[in-house]
Amino acid sequence: MKRTNIGTGTPWEQVVGYSRAVRVGDVVHVSGTTASDEHGNVIGVGDVREQTDYILRKIERALQAAGANMRDVVRVRMFVLDIDQWEIIGRVHGEFFGAVRPVSTMVQVSRLVDPQHLIEIEVEAIIGAEL
Repeated sequence: MKRTNIGTGTPWEQVVGYSRAVRVGDVVHVSGTTASDEHGNVIGVGDVREQTDYILRKIERALQAAGANMRDVVRVRMFVLDIDQWEIIGRVHGEFFGAVRPVSTMVQVSRLVDPQHLIEIEVEAIIGAEL
């Protein structure tokens, strides 16, 4: 099967050696994604709802670059700093995936790369897996 790496051109992709997304056949994996823009600025500092929304829109763009869309998502993993904010995060997740209903995991972690990041999300999609 053919492998396609999808990058966004951010400097960390080259330094760390990762891709925003990787497509192999009809399967797309999107890297752990945070609420940082292309210049490294954190979006929605202190606001988990804004960060979650920003991240899911960023993931949507990566999926589109790989030839997929949010309806193809079959798995979501969310790493959060404060599990007590699960309902806020869950409601945003529901805005994007309410009809799709992928399997989802949310776990609390002790920290993320930037102390201003409140959440990190990764997804897996199978092209053509739409409902």
